Amino acid sequence: MTIDIKICGLKTEDALAAALAGGASHVGFIFFQKSPRYVLPADAGRLRQAAIGRAKAVAVTVDADDAALDTIVAEMAPDALQFHGGETPERVSAAKARYGLPVIKALSIRDAADLAAMDPYRGIADRFLFDAKPPKGAELPGGNGVPFDWRVLAALGADVDYMLSGGLNARNIGEALRLVSPAGIDISSGVESAPGIKDVGLIEAFFRALRAAGEKSAA
Repeated sequence: MTIDIKICGLKTEDALAAALAGGASHVGFIFFQKSPRYVLPADAGRLRQAAIGRAKAVAVTVDADDAALDTIVAEMAPDALQFHGGETPERVSAAKARYGLPVIKALSIRDAADLAAMDPYRGIADRFLFDAKPPKGAELPGGNGVPFDWRVLAALGADVDYMLSGGLNARNIGEALRLVSPAGIDISSGVESAPGIKDVGLIEAFFRALRAAGEKSAA
């Protein structure tokens, strides 16, 4: 099974090392101050040094302005930008042109009708990330540990490059991959012992479950 894996919301060297040891293709750093996973751009820049040549570093932002993005790009030097807010197609396109980096657009999904939201971003976003819609009253657009009905993605054409996110963990990753075939998986709260606290043991367990799912599908 060849699939991209992004461990997102990293803040410590131990968690980053576990993600890299497990075989993560992407590591994500969150620049949204309301998130328990928030890191300063300079800290992310220091941490991501260990990932160079091993995994792509993704800067995750929520409706960030140019000044904030300028700082993130200058101090972290990400390999890609992820937009997890209400950024319009025009905003995503402008940021992509400004920084010359691949962009991931996250969209919140509850049912099949929500997939229509990706249409204006086709040809702009290099990849989509489908996350569950946050619970009512939640302050975070992602990382809420909530799954959605993954079966709604089964009808997507092979031309849609997307990562699956939302409520994934070692217990359900096999079922998710049995139902749909994403190009990548994004996990954050599913490998945490508390909000924003990555657990090395849970990261290792996730990668074991992922390998087991791959072996099962190949059998």
